[in-house]
Amino acid sequence: MTRRTGTDLALARLVALAGLCGFLVMAAAAFDLVPHGFDTTILLALRETGAPDQPIGPAWLPGAVRDVTALGSTVVLACLTVAAVIWLWIARQRDKALLMFVAMAGGQALGAVIKLAVHRPRPSVVPHLVTETSLSFPSGHAMMSAVAYLTLALLAAGVLQSSTARFFLLLLAVLTTFAIGVSRLYLGVHWPSDVMAGWCIGTAWAMVCWLAAKRLGGLGASGSAH
Repeated sequence: MTRRTGTDLALARLVALAGLCGFLVMAAAAFDLVPHGFDTTILLALRETGAPDQPIGPAWLPGAVRDVTALGSTVVLACLTVAAVIWLWIARQRDKALLMFVAMAGGQALGAVIKLAVHRPRPSVVPHLVTETSLSFPSGHAMMSAVAYLTLALLAAGVLQSSTARFFLLLLAVLTTFAIGVSRLYLGVHWPSDVMAGWCIGTAWAMVCWLAAKRLGGLGASGSAH
């Protein structure tokens, strides 16, 4: 094992543990009958004072935010996953294709189970700017965007020699995931604790899947072509 690999594994374990701990803290808030103050305060801060049906910012901003939130939608992430899995399979990177599939399918199942277990309704403190009918905790957009974009960034970073390029890819994945989560708050369809929980458990799951693939001997430069 190279020094870089050992450092990467240790960092991934630390991030996974931190994500799990953060998720448990947010889950405790989700089970409370009365929303925590920070949940309500943040949602109201994103609306005009005295007019909770009016989002802050210029007139074009709500439309732009809807475009951002679409990057974490089920349709977009499903298309991205299918394209990535097929490309990796054709490129004979089959361990990586399997990792991408398992990370996304497993993350989707995990998120669904958590939603049913917690059974938290959507916030009603502000009107929603888009229609949502599913349960609120955790944010599926925040969770699955973390799984998808972090997994893709980790797969791509694994074949790059430049540490600057690797850092840029991971930073881009983090910023995209962050923007998608914030968009859910601006649209009023999630409590902040829903979004933070989604970020935490999505990141933890992505790290666990990557670590498992590493431990099983996958993610080599040439994949498992045979």
